[in-house]
Amino acid sequence: MKAYIFPGQGSQAVGMGKDLYESSSKAKELFEQANEILGFRITDLMFAGTDEDLKQTNVTQPAIFLHSVILALTTEGFAPDMVAGHSLGEFSALVANQTLTFEDALRLVSKRAEAMQKACVAQPSTMAAVLGLEDEIVEQITASISETVVAANYNCPGQLVISGSNEGVAIAMEKLTEAGAKRVIQLPVGGAFHSPLMEPARVELSEAISQTPFHTPIAPVYQNVNAAPSTDIAVIKQNLVAQLTGPVRWTQTVINMIADGATEFVEVGQGKVLQGLVKKVDRKMPVSSLS
Repeated sequence: MKAYIFPGQGSQAVGMGKDLYESSSKAKELFEQANEILGFRITDLMFAGTDEDLKQTNVTQPAIFLHSVILALTTEGFAPDMVAGHSLGEFSALVANQTLTFEDALRLVSKRAEAMQKACVAQPSTMAAVLGLEDEIVEQITASISETVVAANYNCPGQLVISGSNEGVAIAMEKLTEAGAKRVIQLPVGGAFHSPLMEPARVELSEAISQTPFHTPIAPVYQNVNAAPSTDIAVIKQNLVAQLTGPVRWTQTVINMIADGATEFVEVGQGKVLQGLVKKVDRKMPVSSLS
């Protein structure tokens, strides 16, 4: 049973999607439709922009989404048994399992990116990767700090990302290093994703999701906030909203998908980030890409 997984922010690269645009008339049609929906030519930035262009949240998120989703929609016979996406990638997964239409999901992704960018401007914040510590130790240390800082991305065993205010993350980085972390690296991100500081964005996205049609999925989606499979539309909506301020439980997601019968993981989109994380959860698990 194949588990299709969809990458999130950080997997972008200049040139992404260009070959697809040039080789498939259906892909070209979808990319042009996206340009119209977004109100600017995101394809110009994806195919020939700069790294800085692609780092802007309002560009990065739609770009990664478009590449993944158009790959899935133009692959003959694409019919997933189970899907999951890392953060932003959850929206791609929901198109892949037919919960959301391409157009509606793109509008939500654009709204999400804009709302997150506004929240980042309103309160400067950051994230940091913690390598070589048990999750429980990271949780205990972040919980002991009075400034805002939380465990945000449980990426794989021994790799956890923390998120919060600049002050909170700085204090946590020092304490985690003292606790024996192999490395603690501040990440070049725009703000504290998957933390309480994204609450204004969560409110905006919740309103947009409530006004968007959701459809019965053809395969379960394993969602970030609880790593559990769902086909219930109400639950999917609730978890999709909670994702903005809640953690990405990717390690447990992979474990649960394997327990439920996954025999191969296929990453749909740019790069190999998720393939690497799957291998760190289960080094014997076959991984491949649709790119």
